[in-house]
Amino acid sequence: MNNSTLDILQALLLSPAASQRTLARETGYSLGLVNRALQELSRDGYLEEGRPSSRALQLAQRAAPQRAVILAAGPGIHMVPINTETPKALLRVHGEVLIERLIRQLHEAGVEEIHVVVGYLKEQLEYLMEDFGVKLLVAPDYASKNNLHSLRRAADYLEDAYILPCDLWFAENPFRRTELYSWYMVTDRPDPRSPLRVHRRHELRLAAENEDGNTPVGVCYLTAADAGPLRERLAARCRSPRHDGDFWEAALPVGRRIPVAARVVPAESVAEINTYEQLREIDSDAENLRTDAIDVICGALSAAPEEITQIRTQKKGMTNRSFLFRCRGRRYIMRIPGEGTQQLINRREEADVYAALAGRGISDDVLYINPENGYKISAFLEGARECDPFCAQDVCRCMAHLRAFHEQKLTVGHTFDLFGRIDFYRSLWNGAPSAYRDYEETYAHVQSLRPFLQAHALPPVLSHIDAVYDNFLFIPGDGGEELHLIDWEYAGMHDPHIDIAMFCIYAFYDREQVDRLIDLYFPEGCADAVRVKIYGYIAACGLLWSNWCEYKRMLGVEFGEYSLRQYQYAKEYYQIVCRERKRLGL
Repeated sequence: MNNSTLDILQALLLSPAASQRTLARETGYSLGLVNRALQELSRDGYLEEGRPSSRALQLAQRAAPQRAVILAAGPGIHMVPINTETPKALLRVHGEVLIERLIRQLHEAGVEEIHVVVGYLKEQLEYLMEDFGVKLLVAPDYASKNNLHSLRRAADYLEDAYILPCDLWFAENPFRRTELYSWYMVTDRPDPRSPLRVHRRHELRLAAENEDGNTPVGVCYLTAADAGPLRERLAARCRSPRHDGDFWEAALPVGRRIPVAARVVPAESVAEINTYEQLREIDSDAENLRTDAIDVICGALSAAPEEITQIRTQKKGMTNRSFLFRCRGRRYIMRIPGEGTQQLINRREEADVYAALAGRGISDDVLYINPENGYKISAFLEGARECDPFCAQDVCRCMAHLRAFHEQKLTVGHTFDLFGRIDFYRSLWNGAPSAYRDYEETYAHVQSLRPFLQAHALPPVLSHIDAVYDNFLFIPGDGGEELHLIDWEYAGMHDPHIDIAMFCIYAFYDREQVDRLIDLYFPEGCADAVRVKIYGYIAACGLLWSNWCEYKRMLGVEFGEYSLRQYQYAKEYYQIVCRERKRLGL
C-alpha cells in the first residue's frame, strides 16, 4: 500500500464509520482518491463492509508506537531573558508545564517509554523521572553543539519512536496509537526559510531555489525500518566538526530525497515557543513572563511589560549573556552575567568604574547597573561596527583612543592584581589538575617574569584590562565615526600597557603584528625595555585567560581555539622575553 492508502486506513481506524466525504476532509485527499483507496483496502482484506477488518486491527497493533525521544538539552538562547532562570521545557503555558503536557499526550497515545535528552539546567528536569517515569539522557556538549548531537545521544531509541522538541504546544493531541509509516511534521503555512516542501500526495522533498517551503514543526515518527539508516547518517555527521551547529533534521535527506513522508497539520494547531514574545502571544498571563530582568527594565525605563518588544539574543559573550530589546522607539542592550561570573567579577567595582567614566565620552551610556547581581542596561549604539584587527586604519585609531584614555590617568579604589588573579582563577579549579601536561613548568616560567614586570611598570592608572578589538566600537556620527570602548567589567588600576597585550592575544597576533601594534601605540617610538615588558604581559595575560578558560570548561563552557592559543602565548612569550632580555642586557 502507498502512504495515501495508509492515511485513509488510519483515519478509518480512528473513526470506523467515517463517510468518504469525511475521510477526504480529514486526510486532504480528493474524493476520487479516497474511493480508489477504499476499493484497494477492501480487495486486500483490510475492510469488511466498509469497516476495518481483523487484518487491519492486527496491522494497527503491530504498528503501535513504542517510545519517544524529547530533545530538551539546549540553552534556549532565543528565550532571553527567561532562559537564565528556567529551561524552555519547564515554561508554563495556560497553567501547564510544556514538557509535562507533551508527556501526558504521549501517555494518552499509549507511549510509556520516553527518553528526555537534557543538558542546560538539567537538574531542574530530574523530577520528571519520578513523577512521569521518563529516562534522562545527558548531552555533555549541549553548550557547543546543536541538537544533531543531542539526538545522536538517543540513537539507540529511534525504532518505532516519536522524535520531538520540548518547546511545542499542541491544541489537540498529535500523537496516535497507530503509525503506519514514517513521517516528518510540517504545517500548511509557507516559510521561505524552510528547506522542506510538501509535494504530491504528502511527499516531502527539498525546496527548490527561490521556492517557499512548509514551516517545519520538528516532530517526526520513525518506523524500525527507517530508524537504522537515520542512525547511520546521524553518526556520520557527528564525526565531522563542521556539522556541530546542525539541527538533527539535516540528517533526514538522502541527497535531495527525503525518505519519510510529510504529515501536514494546520498552522494554528501548534505553537512553537522559541522566544519570549511567542510565549507572550500564546499566553499573555504566563507566569514566566515576569522575570527579574523584565522587572529591572520596567523599573529602569519606567515602562510597562508590553512596551518591551523585539527581544533578540545578542551573540553570547565569553563572560555574559546579552539581549537586545526595543522600548518606545529606542533600542537597548541588557547584560545578564553568565555561568560562574560571580566568582570572576566584582560587580561593585565595575559600577565604580562606570561612575569614573561617566560623561567623558569614552564608553557606552550606561542607564542602569546593579552592583549586586551585575545586571546592566545600555543604550544600543545604532550602526556600530567592531574594530577590524587587520585593518591598519581601524587599529591605529583604537590605539590612539586607548592611549588618550590612559593619559587621562583616571583612578578608582581597586587594583587589578594580574598575578593574584592568575592564582585566583587557578584556585577555582578546586584542586583539579590542568588539562596541559606541562602546566606546572609554564606556570613557574610566567611567575618568574613578575620581578621584571614590576620593575618596569608605570604608575597605575585606570586600565581596561579587556581592551580587545571587539570592545572598540565605531559609531556613525555627523562628523564621521566616533569611537567607544565598551565592557569595563575587568577594569582596575594597573600599568596601562597591559591593555596593549590584551588586544594582541585576543586578535591572535603573531610577533610581527604585535610589534606593529606597539608602534601604533607609541608613534614617537617605544623603548626596548617597554617593548619587552609588553611581551611579558602577553605571557602573563595568556596564562591568566588560559586559567580562566579551564575554570569555565569545568562549568561546561568551551572556548575552542581561544583557550589553546592563550596557553601558547604564555609559553611562547616567556621564551621571547628571556631571549630579548639576554640580547638587550635587561
